[in-house]
Amino acid sequence: MKSICIKCNNESILNYLLKNTSDLDIENISISTNNFKIYKNVIIHYTGSNVSLFISSLSHLLTKCIISFYEKNILRNIINYNYFYFNDIEKHQILESCYDLFNSDSNIYNDKYSKIHSVIYFYILERRCLVLSGFVNFRLYEYKEFLDNNIDLFISNYLVEKEYYEFIELLQLYVNSRPSNSDLVHLIYINQESILIDSNKNIIPNSEDICDAKYLSDISFSSNDFCLNTLLNLLPQKLIIHLINNDEDEYINTLKLIFNSKVSICTDCDICRVYKLTNHILIKE
Repeated sequence: MKSICIKCNNESILNYLLKNTSDLDIENISISTNNFKIYKNVIIHYTGSNVSLFISSLSHLLTKCIISFYEKNILRNIINYNYFYFNDIEKHQILESCYDLFNSDSNIYNDKYSKIHSVIYFYILERRCLVLSGFVNFRLYEYKEFLDNNIDLFISNYLVEKEYYEFIELLQLYVNSRPSNSDLVHLIYINQESILIDSNKNIIPNSEDICDAKYLSDISFSSNDFCLNTLLNLLPQKLIIHLINNDEDEYINTLKLIFNSKVSICTDCDICRVYKLTNHILIKE
């Protein structure tokens, strides 16, 4: 026989525990409640012989309860303490995004679940009483550290993405505020490299003068960086992107964001066919 007393003073959590304990697919369980001065007690008696199954099932229930009722507040405290420099709106966005991600990504969810479940299992294996809020506050060190580390990873990606969209907005303002220097430019995108040609199908040399650059990557001076800088000098009224390998990657998406309605995508025209044939011949060679 095994008896566990779970102490809590949150009505929503108590109702959750009572309902879901009753739904456990285990025989020989009885549930009772008592009100004391500080806590309300949910007392669970198990009179069967498979104590390990009972404890594992109850640990599963308590793990789900902690994730549902305590995790968001834990995340909020970590964000407020470690990332105080964000404003309230940003902190709220980070909180909601982290909570959604940590409960939708199966790898993250399974990792945090196991960290909570194992601690609860071994705790109630040897004890008969669990103060839920105190357990969450003082026993789940690895779980909280896991959340902290994953928030840090999320914040790093969030800042990169934030800077990226700020960069896009600045270039959009630039493109929309300057007169165009070209009617039409074709961008041939082949094997993640860019070739620019004008309306007469003449090659447009990339602007590689760093002093005159409107944009250059902080990471690398690739040919695509110089191509973007050339486009920002030309500011074409229309930009046709020819995807020779049909690979619409991050660079192409960036161009679409910057030049917006001026961009059109092409995958099958005379220009596309010429470069596809050329690429096929080069590959065979």
